Amino acid sequence: MPMIKSSADLRNDYNGISTLCHIYGEPVFITKNGKGDLAVMSIEAYEDMNAKFELYAGLEHGLKDIQDGDTRPLSEALSDLRGRRKR
Repeated sequence: MPMIKSSADLRNDYNGISTLCHIYGEPVFITKNGKGDLAVMSIEAYEDMNAKFELYAGLEHGLKDIQDGDTRPLSEALSDLRGRRKR
């Protein structure tokens, strides 16, 4: 369940909201005048989220290569990698 706090809570209890972000590792949603305004999260949660986005982008690229037939045999790829390692 998402944690929701008001902008007044953020202003008056920054440390408490920071603690929530670090303990639960999920964003805290901040409202302003009763409407959603911000999502606040710890740096660790942000970095984890970005790492997932990068992984998903790589997977999407790989799936597109397969769909387009842009592949090669595993033995060829391994041989190429071994050659690079020796340099």
